[in-house]
Amino acid sequence: MPNKTVPSDLEIAQSANLVHINKIAEQMGLDPDTDLEHYGKYIAKIDLGVLDRLKDRPNARYIDVTAITPTPLGEGKSTTTVGLGQAMKHIGKRAIVTVRQPSQGPTFGIKGGAAGGGYSQVIPMENFNLHLTGDIHAITAAHNLVAAMIDNHLHHGNELNINLHNIPWRRVVDLNDRALRNVIVGLGSKADGIPRQTGFDITVASEIMAILALTNSLQDLRQRIGRMVVAYDNTGKPVTAEDLQVAGSATVLLRDAIKPNLMQTLENTPAMVHCGPFANIAHGNSSVLADMIAVKCADYVITESGFGADIGAEKFFGIKCRASGLVPNAAVLVV
Repeated sequence: MPNKTVPSDLEIAQSANLVHINKIAEQMGLDPDTDLEHYGKYIAKIDLGVLDRLKDRPNARYIDVTAITPTPLGEGKSTTTVGLGQAMKHIGKRAIVTVRQPSQGPTFGIKGGAAGGGYSQVIPMENFNLHLTGDIHAITAAHNLVAAMIDNHLHHGNELNINLHNIPWRRVVDLNDRALRNVIVGLGSKADGIPRQTGFDITVASEIMAILALTNSLQDLRQRIGRMVVAYDNTGKPVTAEDLQVAGSATVLLRDAIKPNLMQTLENTPAMVHCGPFANIAHGNSSVLADMIAVKCADYVITESGFGADIGAEKFFGIKCRASGLVPNAAVLVV
């Protein structure tokens, strides 16, 4: 017999039998009319009000999937996470997978997408890897608003006595753009600001991404953003976003991004996608809020810690679990 051609991940994803996101929400015991904000037929954001409504439900079993230090092409954490979530349905258990939203950097680089692989994928795969509901763009906007406020403050007299040579807050863009790593801003006329050296990081390395992944409410997010150190004055004293009076405006830009995204796997298992790529420069885990909601809506929650066990898993146990108060029941190591 001739060998059958193995379909690609994209071909598998595009031939999937998607169900309406309302049916996915109903598997979780959510009300599509009151608990979801729809982004088309197959993606929705979950309203944070469900946390209060579901607080008396028992917690699901909480399982973390981690791995050895990855190869350039990955090592299968997302595929294993999704596969485990799908397998639970076959033994009569309700499961939810919680995974990170990918950055455009590796998506358009060597690694490609982050939706899993083969018959263990989150779908629609194209939406998952490209923009989704715009959370990373919102983080970019909030971060760069703070950067603009710093330069605006310098231009208008520098009342806070900020040291031009001690401003660690750089700008961000969600691309691997090496030409922007180190730049000079403020060139041109006097109205164009004060020249100084700065640069761009990738958006998911932003402190705002780290904060969004750990916050538990909009009020908590506002307080955390206010405490961010964005510069130092000439005496070495920290200057915060609150000092610049930009914390409230940055929080407003994240009013939708704080809500976890609901999607589905190839076998229509609920998948929550929110925050956290790159454990080497961020937390490398899905958000606290996503997991806090998920554990109230299933028998098992299977989450993923990025990069190697020595980075993503350590941050899962040492940072994320402490912030959320959730206690994992098991861990899976992919080798």
